[in-house]
Amino acid sequence: MFLQTRSSGVATLSREVKLGLLDKYLTLWIFLAMALGVSLGAVMPEFSGILDRLRLDTVSLPIAIGLLLMMYPPLAKVKYEELSRLKNIKGAFGISLIQNWIMGPALMFVLAWTLLPDLPGYRIGLTIVGLARCIAMVLVWNQLARGDGELCAVLVALNSVFQMLMYSILAYLYVTLLPAWISGVPVWLAEVPWWVWMLSPELRFIGFAISASGASAVNVSIVDIAKSVLIYLGIPFAGGVITRYALIGRRGKEWYDNVFMKKISPLTLAALLFTIVVMFSLKGGAIVTLPLDVLKVAIPLVLYFVIMFFASFIMVWKLGFNYPETTTIAFTAASNNFELAIAVCVGVFGIASEQAFAAVIGPLIEVPVLINLVNVSLWLEKKLFKQPISTPTIEITALK
Repeated sequence: MFLQTRSSGVATLSREVKLGLLDKYLTLWIFLAMALGVSLGAVMPEFSGILDRLRLDTVSLPIAIGLLLMMYPPLAKVKYEELSRLKNIKGAFGISLIQNWIMGPALMFVLAWTLLPDLPGYRIGLTIVGLARCIAMVLVWNQLARGDGELCAVLVALNSVFQMLMYSILAYLYVTLLPAWISGVPVWLAEVPWWVWMLSPELRFIGFAISASGASAVNVSIVDIAKSVLIYLGIPFAGGVITRYALIGRRGKEWYDNVFMKKISPLTLAALLFTIVVMFSLKGGAIVTLPLDVLKVAIPLVLYFVIMFFASFIMVWKLGFNYPETTTIAFTAASNNFELAIAVCVGVFGIASEQAFAAVIGPLIEVPVLINLVNVSLWLEKKLFKQPISTPTIEITALK
């Protein structure tokens, strides 16, 4: 059973924990990709036109391929077979479900509306980030904080499946329904396509009146969201499941984890950086405002990580879970799947949209904040739990 009292015996962990240079300096790589993108846009203004010649739905084909490659390795790494252990973690499962799919999205929605009331594009991007629950980097944070690896594997698998089932519905709720209700705009009006607005003088008059009143709504239908989720989550999800079961059955789990996954894992970072380069190549004219925009998006993200982590940690600790379980559930709740958020924002709103820009700032902020929260978690373990686990040595090594 995963649910234990905090006084129960906890094995001492002495295995060295390693954080690769690619993960450790992810923030630096993202900044460099931003700079490269802006420079590329200035030197080759026709770059975006070249990429736009071939399209998949509303996204240029090279970008679409990049998004699919970005999503595939994390989903191929998920241990779907661990879902059979759900019956053993009913307590942790229920708490994690509430924190990940009720508390997390609601908190990000409130922070986005509170701190970015006049920036609907960034607000929506952050909301979409809040809905995408982590399935990749949480494994790193959990290992560094000496969390329960088996529990983390189950929760990650659960989040992967739950995203397929619920992401479109929750995104429609938080992106269209709730903003329309807050703004006092009828939902049917929020979903009217832009070309209908242009052709209808009556709708333009209504839109002008709504804008004058300070209200805002977004014309995003559940079909738009579901289509992007189906493409950019559904395809790599199916590919990840098929790959995992086929290759493990043929070559074994050890080969799959230690050889195959190590070879394909860098694809995620490469595709992420490619997406960022393209995005910022389209923003050359806004170079002066970019640092301020990054700061505006970063503030609610930092608050989200910190509030979500402490709220989750304290909640689980009060319920009597031991340290490894507590820190695992807390980091699962505080982390997000930025690959999915970026893919959905690009698929629905476009590569040059404010929504996609806000989603890209997520991994820029996540690494430094979560590394510090790992240290906080280890400090809380010493203060709150009776039988502490030995503090790990975090070594920075180059990924091979």
